[in-house]
Order: sequence, then C-alpha cells, then structure tokens
Amino acid sequence: MEIVVRVPGSCGELVQGSLSGEPFLVTCPIDCYTEVRISDAIDGIHGLGRKSLNALERTMIFLGEETFPWGLQLLSDLPHGKGMASSSADIGAVVAGVSLAYGIPLSSNQMLQIAAAIEPTDGIFLPSVVRLNYLAGVVQETFPVMPALRLTIFDFGGEIDTIVFNQQTDIKKKTASKERLMERALALLRNGTEEGIAEAATISAFAHQSILPKLELKNIFTAAQEMGALGISIAHSGTVIGILWNSRASSNCLNRGIARIMKYFPQLSFVRQARLIAGGIYRIR
Repeated sequence: MEIVVRVPGSCGELVQGSLSGEPFLVTCPIDCYTEVRISDAIDGIHGLGRKSLNALERTMIFLGEETFPWGLQLLSDLPHGKGMASSSADIGAVVAGVSLAYGIPLSSNQMLQIAAAIEPTDGIFLPSVVRLNYLAGVVQETFPVMPALRLTIFDFGGEIDTIVFNQQTDIKKKTASKERLMERALALLRNGTEEGIAEAATISAFAHQSILPKLELKNIFTAAQEMGALGISIAHSGTVIGILWNSRASSNCLNRGIARIMKYFPQLSFVRQARLIAGGIYRIR
C-alpha cells in the first residue's frame, strides 16, 4: 500500500481583514508543496513537527482508529515561520493522507475543522481559492478559477509565530477600521482579472501596515510597478512579500526584477519564483 499526497503552500494571503467584525483571509496558493507519503515500505514516522503530529493524532481519533500500521514521511519545500502556509500545508497533507490510507477520505469541511482546532488555519488544502474565517474554520466564499499570475517572492527576515500573532488584543480593533477597504478588495477579486487580483492584494498589503508593518513597502511597490509588475501580496502574519506579474511575464523580465529589487532593497532576500494555482489536495499515488 502506498499513498502520496501534496498540498500547496502560499505567498501569504491575497487579502486578509474583517467584515462585520468577522475575521477572514483569502488563500493565495502557489506551486510549491508539502508532500506526505504513507507506505508499508516505510518504517516509522519521519519529518513531522509538533503540529503535524497533532494532526495525525486528531485524524486517527476522528476516524476511530487506535493504531497506525504504516510508515509516514513528510517532505516540504516550504520554510517555517515566513507566512507561506507551511504548517497548514503540513496539517492538510497529513490529514488527507492518513484518511485515504484508512480508506475513509474526509470532506473539506471535516479537514478544516481538524486544522482549525490545531492553529489559525490558512485553509490552503481547500479546493480553488477561498475566503474563510481562519480562526473558526468556516468557508465564507469560493472564488472562480484564478489566472496563473506569476510571483517573485522575497523575505524580510525573521520568523513569526502565527498562534502568538493572532493572540494580540488590538488586532480586531485595527482590522475593523479597514472594512471598507476590504469590501473594495473583495469586489476586485470577484472580478477575476489579473489586474483586479493584483490591486486587491496591494490594497490589503497597505491596509495591514498598521498591524504588521513591512519596511519600505511603498518604495518596493513603486519599484515593482516601474518594472511592469501588477502589484504586491504579503504574508499578513509572516515575513514574505510577493511581487505580482501577469501570467505571460517572461523569465527574463522576472530575473531583471529580482536583480533590481535586491540592489535597492538589501534587507530582502530572494526566496523563489512561483505561480498562483488552485488550492486543494493533489493525490500523486
């Protein structure tokens, strides 16, 4: 028996804030992954951190299983503490892989409830691109298929603990003051154009400066625009920023963008190139 599943990571969130006092984020899935392999050819449990071990235990309890008779290996392209949904991808891949191994695949909602019980969840394992209450684990809206925007991802450095960050007492008050901006950003996302998606992400990035400021964000955005970028996205509880380009942008264009950003903003380190994709569970075997 062998089960292999992948769950994509993210470049932060396309939009994050609150509406009518209820917190939300819009997922930003990209083409880098956590992969979980479950097989009777593997001995032991490998690569799981505290949260993904919790996911394994909670899934077995949910399924009514007491023993795990296979080996499990988790491999990930995603750095931790950066806002690239590493923990959510790990949790989603473990929950999906374990439930498939037992022959009892869980629904997206069941997976979401397990994940939200462990930490504020990005929901990157949910199909398509979604808006969800990341604290309660409730999907609020599903968006149509998004264009495959290209992203150049940089890191401001350091790490942020998602659980600690979301325990701050003043976040709710600060996000509530931005609700009109969030309504505008969501309307642009629903429009579904490349320019609209990038503008929505940029609105959210600047709105979040009062909560978790990114150094020289305005100057970075201006420099990116001058190179032909459509906008920026950020990790609202992390350290990465994505420069958003249209889906037809050439590799040469993106490479020139990397060189210029690195020259003028030495506080940033280059992470990777990526594309916006649909979230969900990708079963390989």
